[in-house]
Amino acid sequence: MNVRVMGILNVTPDSFSDGGRYAEPSAAIQRAYEMIEDGVDILDIGAESTRPGYTPLDAETEWARLEPVLRALLPNVSVPVSVDTYHAETAARAIDVGVAIINDISACGDKDMPRVLQGNAAQYVYMHNRPQVDSALSVSDIVAETRAGIERLLDAGLDPSRLIVDPGVGFAKTYTQNLSCIRHIEQFCQLGYPVLLGTSRKRFIGHALGLEVDERLEGSLATVAYGVLHGATIVRVHDVRETVRMCRMLEAIHHVDAR
Repeated sequence: MNVRVMGILNVTPDSFSDGGRYAEPSAAIQRAYEMIEDGVDILDIGAESTRPGYTPLDAETEWARLEPVLRALLPNVSVPVSVDTYHAETAARAIDVGVAIINDISACGDKDMPRVLQGNAAQYVYMHNRPQVDSALSVSDIVAETRAGIERLLDAGLDPSRLIVDPGVGFAKTYTQNLSCIRHIEQFCQLGYPVLLGTSRKRFIGHALGLEVDERLEGSLATVAYGVLHGATIVRVHDVRETVRMCRMLEAIHHVDAR
């Protein structure tokens, strides 16, 4: 077991969870260093809120928010930096300045994304998503859609060693489907790629526990623990310190018999 904790840094004024707290570059940069101090393994920086009902952002505005933060951090941090974008144009610019991971929530909706991923070493997170919810889908159906999307990427020339898979919890899924994707995360692991689980503070946790977004720490940690124990190797979270400590404890328990 070797879990990497990916810390969420939203440089947007309308995030569902932090209310634009880090929209100013100086605040975002300070928060990045706080997460590094707390033990984060990857910084994931996003400039567009993807909360339910979000307003899409054009690539130019997105890059204007990202660029000052990336240029300040990339030469000075030792952890990999990821950019949360579905725009191929933004991905290309981010890779050019040294970003290591493109985290795409759109199931590769931008037809130019495969071309952008050619000729560089950036990893790519393929997340399951779809235009609308279909409550009839089983986890096996969702895995099959994920597999089909991966095959399209591989056919377009993506190096499979650079691929990370995200089940897309919280995106185009019912409450039950979200829980089922976590419950059966090993089915995504069986696709043969590292699996990223992003559940932090999401609505289904509030639904399960009857809690508002700022009270969902314990529910988030429960989903992370379950995912890690069943094969997830990257977890994307807001609460870095607590998640890092929990994951390091799980690793200590897991590895004790090998010592």
